[in-house]
Amino acid sequence: MKIIFIGKETSKPKTISFTFFVFTIFLLCCLAIFLFNYYLEYKKINSEKRLENFKLTSETLTSRYDFDIYVEQIGELYSRILDIDQQTERLQDIIKKQILGKEKLPKLKKEDKLDGKGGPFIGQKISHNNIQKNLGRLMQSMKVREEIYNRMEAILLNQSVLRETLPSLYPVNVPYTSSSYGWRRDPILGKRAMHEGIDFSAAHGESIYATAGGIVVYAGKKGAYGNLVTINHGGGLQTRYAHISKILVKKGDIVKKQDLIAFVGNTGRSTGPHLHYEIRLNKKSLDPKQYLKRKIK
Repeated sequence: MKIIFIGKETSKPKTISFTFFVFTIFLLCCLAIFLFNYYLEYKKINSEKRLENFKLTSETLTSRYDFDIYVEQIGELYSRILDIDQQTERLQDIIKKQILGKEKLPKLKKEDKLDGKGGPFIGQKISHNNIQKNLGRLMQSMKVREEIYNRMEAILLNQSVLRETLPSLYPVNVPYTSSSYGWRRDPILGKRAMHEGIDFSAAHGESIYATAGGIVVYAGKKGAYGNLVTINHGGGLQTRYAHISKILVKKGDIVKKQDLIAFVGNTGRSTGPHLHYEIRLNKKSLDPKQYLKRKIK
């Protein structure tokens, strides 16, 4: 099949094959598609570059904004700690005169006191290193103050109507040598988290004893605690014994101080055999090491 072209000035018609004609049209279509796609890709790349430049500018502004917020919040925290220190000194004077008599209360050492002259960044060139340094100092200051407040709380409870029911016995026949009460780096998540009890690095199967007399209000599995025993001692006081391998009591049992209630294990969210031990007053955790007085005989 051929296509014939006839013109006014041609004496002889020109012909081309149909196959050549189709091939030419196909090439032109391919070229048009290629050029169209190239245009779209070029437009997309330019658009992404503009967006990237915008994000970079936005992130820079956000970083500077966050930096200023951190400085402001650290200054506020610094000021609030100073206010709390002043309130604590007033409370200690009242407690000493009206309750404790001549018994000494824990107080801040000179090196633990904050400088009250205008906050942490006065006269300093503010940088990320300054912020990190002051954050570390404030965290240490909070830790020192938490230990003082926990000690004050223990002194008051030991002179209150609850003194006869306070858990004072070691729950296992090993010294307390593991994780402390308070904020620490979580061994599993690697982040700072509140540890609401203390851990005893006891061997698997070590005997666990009730640290005070009371009624068992829970005995079974409980999430991250694993196997858990909770004893109610009255007046809002409770003790918890977690990661147990075997429970020897049941809900409703009445136990006396030093009764055998379970064995040490590695159940729940645990990295090895140990006993996690808590004391709670009206659902708020207390620092158990303030109340541990004697070991099991």
